[in-house]
Amino acid sequence: MRERRILIISGTNRPGSHAKKIAQIVENHYKTREVPTDFLSLEDLPREMFEASAYANKPPAIVGLQARVLDAAGLHVVTPEYNGSFPGVLKYFIDMLKFPESFERKPVAFVGVAAGIWGALRAVEHLQQIFGYRNAHIYPDRVFMPGVNKLLSAEGKLIDPALDERLARQAAGFAKFAHAITAHHQSAST
Repeated sequence: MRERRILIISGTNRPGSHAKKIAQIVENHYKTREVPTDFLSLEDLPREMFEASAYANKPPAIVGLQARVLDAAGLHVVTPEYNGSFPGVLKYFIDMLKFPESFERKPVAFVGVAAGIWGALRAVEHLQQIFGYRNAHIYPDRVFMPGVNKLLSAEGKLIDPALDERLARQAAGFAKFAHAITAHHQSAST
C-alpha cells in the first residue's frame, strides 16, 4: 500500500497570494523530510464548482478534489484572514465536500497569514470550529504569521529564520501526528 500524502491547501483563490507562497514553503519543509505531499491551491478550483447545480450533481472535477481530500493522511491548511475570518471560497470548498466522511477523524494543521498584527488568529479559530464540528483531529501547534507582507522576499522566500523554523517544526510534528492517527484508524478498522 502506498504511503498517504499530506494535502497542503492554500486557502484562497486570490492570484499571487501570500497564503500560496507560505503554503509552498510548508510543502518544501515536508519535502526536506521526504514526506509525500499533494498541493491544492484554491486558485485552481474548477469553474463548474460554482454552478448552483453543483450542490446536487457534483461535476467530475469536484469528484477528483473529493478523492484527494479523502485519500490524504492529513490536511495542512494555510489561510489568510479576510474581514476577520477566512476566505469565503475556502468555506465554499469545505461545503462542497461530502459530509461527514471528508473530515471525520482527519488530522488537520493550520497556518494563519495576515498583514495585521494577529496573523489570522481569528481565521484559524473559525476553521478549528468548523473542522471540530466535522470531527477532525486538530493538531495543536498552530503557526500565526502577522505582517506577512513584510516577511517574504521578492522571490517569495521567508526572511524570518525563526518563523521558518516554526513552520519546519510544525510540518515535522504534523507528519508524525497525521501518520500515527491514520495508522491507528486503519488498524482499528481491520
